[in-house]
Amino acid sequence: MKKAGVIVCCILLFSGSVKSQNINGFWKGTLSMKGCFDDNNIELQIHLTGTHTAGDSYHYQDINTYVKKKFVGSYDPVSKRISIEETVVTTYHIPVRCVICIKKFDLQYSKSGNLETLSGTWSGTVMNTGADCAGGSITLSRVAESAFKEVPEIKVDTGTIRLDFYDNGIVDGDSITVLVNKKVVVTHQLLSARPVTMYVKIDPANTFQEVEMVAENLGSIPPNTALLIITAGKKRYRLYLTSTETKSAMIRFVYDPDAPESTEDY
Repeated sequence: MKKAGVIVCCILLFSGSVKSQNINGFWKGTLSMKGCFDDNNIELQIHLTGTHTAGDSYHYQDINTYVKKKFVGSYDPVSKRISIEETVVTTYHIPVRCVICIKKFDLQYSKSGNLETLSGTWSGTVMNTGADCAGGSITLSRVAESAFKEVPEIKVDTGTIRLDFYDNGIVDGDSITVLVNKKVVVTHQLLSARPVTMYVKIDPANTFQEVEMVAENLGSIPPNTALLIITAGKKRYRLYLTSTETKSAMIRFVYDPDAPESTEDY
């Protein structure tokens, strides 16, 4: 009986040792490739289900100059290795001279103290050409928040979006200018209980639209705050925006035929 007990104990310890590591979350690193960006940052947003991984990757210089792609992959909980392959380009906002590299990653998870890393190699090909992107080694570290948290991104599956801007809370004389893709479409509009309304068109050939709200004044109760009601087909979203005389508020819309149907607050 004692020997049987020892055997059971060992089996339990072994089964615990292969428990899948939680690699869900945000991972940031830098790429060795040259060319388009002065700073070649990469962020992987990993979602793990069993041994299957999926998520979004950002290759970026900053939150205004980036390429966003979906990826799929697999994770081996025994070796703690993860393989990732980028698939569809969902959004990009880069100079005309730049090309997009579709990447693959072969990474090893490790942890030292509080530092968690994914280290390994990456390779890739230039989109629509098959030309080599060179590739190299890479190390990503777990980070608490996405670099893109500051700019909400909403997926929509309709061609026309209605935007209604209201003063949030007390009507105190806030005035705004609104830009779409850096072009002024509304200027020096006073926010009140009645909406400042505008429309944004999105289609498969022009999938990315960036809306920016700039404070023209701060009203009598700074900062300049607005409630934005977004109507996309039968879907409605509420977004609370805050801007100052030195910082604007921004939101991005991306066409996605598989966009979620639920109403959400942002």
